[in-house]
Amino acid sequence: MLSDPLPSWRDGVTKQAVIGFVDDVCGRTGSTPVPVGDRVAVFDNDGTLWCEKPIPIQLDFIVGRLVEVADEQPELRERQPWQAAHQRDHAWLSSVINEHYAGDDTKLKILAAGILTAFAGITVEDFEQEANSYLHAAQHPTLARSYLNCAYAPMVELLGYLTANGFSNYIASGGGRDFMRPISEELYGIPRERVIGSSTTLSYTADRSGGTITHNPEVDYLDDGPQKPIHIWSRTGRRPLFAAGNSDGDIPMLEFTRHPDRRTLRLLVLHDDTDREFGYTTGAERALQRAATDAWTVASMEGDWHTVF
Repeated sequence: MLSDPLPSWRDGVTKQAVIGFVDDVCGRTGSTPVPVGDRVAVFDNDGTLWCEKPIPIQLDFIVGRLVEVADEQPELRERQPWQAAHQRDHAWLSSVINEHYAGDDTKLKILAAGILTAFAGITVEDFEQEANSYLHAAQHPTLARSYLNCAYAPMVELLGYLTANGFSNYIASGGGRDFMRPISEELYGIPRERVIGSSTTLSYTADRSGGTITHNPEVDYLDDGPQKPIHIWSRTGRRPLFAAGNSDGDIPMLEFTRHPDRRTLRLLVLHDDTDREFGYTTGAERALQRAATDAWTVASMEGDWHTVF
């Protein structure tokens, strides 16, 4: 008897939908196998592969840098976003994301301006070193575990299962590309070149040490909403067969995962486990409606996962 490929998933409709999809793509159901080069799977990160509450992990990293700036320039403590960072005001910081998904980017622009200033001029290597050190040392504020132990065990299993069946997995996140790259292989088995995420513009300066690339204080692109399928196509040149997300910002990516002659699977992670993680649907209302009307597969943390972390 074959071993269970997804032991952290409870037996049920969702798990069988995933296994049936993979069997179909691989030709084990009598279907025509999809060429390995076309087996592309894309995953959102925050709230899909790892925990995003009470605030996204990268935002907590950014808050630390904003606090440093506010300590150096105390007058900034009376202005947002330095005020929220200095006071550890998670309510204000969380409202930035919630209001963004509700269509109001007023606070997002304020936060972005602070972030861009805080990291302006840092080299790509120094930024990566800071992100890597932070992710290996920082602790989640309420879950009593390190951030690197906040990845969802069932989703990590799913990534491995897809890889074992010829899929190329990509991260397509609204989070920062250069923040995720240092740990994507270690945490998810996803090579750094397959990380698609938001980015600032960069500048190159020639020097005797091989040249230096630095971050500019301007957004290159925010990899959210309609930008996700654009950057997936730009990177892969393919429509995915599989996509996983958890919010309204993932709807275009899930929509884009469609083929007229091949089976696809759109997976939406539902945060409904208040005991083991967090219970919330804010920012996912439209995605859940689409899941109901378009037959997307919903993975309930409470009902479909034996374990979360």
